[in-house]
Amino acid sequence: MRIATINKLCCPFDKADLSLQIITQDIDKNILEGLLTCSQCNRYFPIVKGIPIMSPDEFRESKLEQPLIESWQDHLQGKELKNFRLGATITDNQEA
Repeated sequence: MRIATINKLCCPFDKADLSLQIITQDIDKNILEGLLTCSQCNRYFPIVKGIPIMSPDEFRESKLEQPLIESWQDHLQGKELKNFRLGATITDNQEA
């Protein structure tokens, strides 16, 4: 997925801007893996094989996404993601 395309996306639930954390890119700088987060509702949306997973909560399975998120921990700059649903916990685990 191209960064220009991602810049056009917003949170499908509250239409807020999304923050992007790039995990991997190809040689053309297209995003292969990454994480989009909404600061309004605290939902997160993984990008897998260039495709953002932005399905409604009831169609997503936390237990299926968790291994992927855990494999990205080194790239998430200390953020800990507990749940993708409304009211999800996104905490910054970096120590001062």
